[in-house]
Amino acid sequence: MEDLTSKTVAVFSRPFTVPGFDETLPAGEYEIETEVASPPDQRDPAAWKASVLVKLHPRISHPGLARTLTVSLADLDHARARDKLTGRALSDFFLEEMLADPMVRLVMEADGVSEAHLRHLYSGHGTPQSDRDVLDRNPARQGARDIASIQAAENEGMPPRPTGTSAMRTEVSADSI
Repeated sequence: MEDLTSKTVAVFSRPFTVPGFDETLPAGEYEIETEVASPPDQRDPAAWKASVLVKLHPRISHPGLARTLTVSLADLDHARARDKLTGRALSDFFLEEMLADPMVRLVMEADGVSEAHLRHLYSGHGTPQSDRDVLDRNPARQGARDIASIQAAENEGMPPRPTGTSAMRTEVSADSI
């Protein structure tokens, strides 16, 4: 007779959840049994869906109690995929998706941010050192620079002020008109 199940071990590096089970399962190795073919007494083999029997770790409160959980193969695969996308792999995946977006590329170009700069930022080494990141140790120069930056921001979009004696304004009263 043909064996209808496959036994293997699934390893989770982080705690995980599966739909329909209200408990967060701890990281570790789990023995799993997967049905590889529909049972012979299945009336509709086309409607059969593979399920997985997961042998759970015993609870601390009941160390001798063996527990199992039956989940769909798709739910277990989804939980394993989420576990693989944790940590560094997740940020790499996010970075690649972000760089593939044309709108992100336009914003990067407008802001003067290069792909190399973002890759360095997401590599975990922090932001690359540039001249503007270096603190000015002279507080007098730093204060003047800050004041100039504030004034430039306040006057952004305003027409330039005319200079000279011809630019002086005279007060016009209603009587002189």
